[in-house]
Amino acid sequence: MWRHVLFLIPLCTFLFLTTSCATYHFGVMDRASQVPDDFGQTEAAIAQAEQSPGAKYCPEKIAKAKELGTQAANVYWACNNVEAARLLAEARQLAKDAEGCGPAPVAEPAPAVIAPPPPPPKPEPVPQKLCMTLKIEFDYDKSDVKPKYHNVIEKVAEFLKKHPEATVVIEGHTDNRGSYAYNIKLSDRRADSVRNYLIEKFGVAPERISTKGYGYTKPIATNKTAAGRQKNRRIDAQIDCIVYVDKTE
Repeated sequence: MWRHVLFLIPLCTFLFLTTSCATYHFGVMDRASQVPDDFGQTEAAIAQAEQSPGAKYCPEKIAKAKELGTQAANVYWACNNVEAARLLAEARQLAKDAEGCGPAPVAEPAPAVIAPPPPPPKPEPVPQKLCMTLKIEFDYDKSDVKPKYHNVIEKVAEFLKKHPEATVVIEGHTDNRGSYAYNIKLSDRRADSVRNYLIEKFGVAPERISTKGYGYTKPIATNKTAAGRQKNRRIDAQIDCIVYVDKTE
């Protein structure tokens, strides 16, 4: 009987020691007295991360590292050492990442978009004052318009058509040979001759043209020479000056 008692004493001692001295890694009880160093290294890495300033910024990484440690322990005791080692390595990396966590960077406000200044307004077109005159000379005691003045009169007609608000006053003049009364009538005929030319040849409205005869009262040259008298036998057409604004630009 004593032999049986002596056999039970070391057996109970062994059971007591193995039960009371059981070790755990990641909440999983060890099933052997020796485990790979990876277990202790991983637990140390997680513990260090938990004490680091980064713990409050990345608690989810530390929680994930612990979860992987638990999986590794279960896998290890299921005899899959390679997968356990991989899981432990991943857990250590997460713990290291958690240590380096910090506050999220404050996003800088996007630079204000400054719209380009509007283009300067186009300058208002500058009014231009357009004026035109007409001077035609006549032969002695004649009032007919010479053919050589056709193009000159045509330019006046074009001006009047382009600016319908303009009007013209045709003034007739003579040299001083003959009586005053005769030269007044001659100067009238000369003015009327140019007026009719504008109306009949170029279609200018009659109401836009008026005439006035001055005889020899307004000479522009001496009547003592043939050249001077030729200059005085004339008409002067006074055409309204037009304030013109070019809006084509």
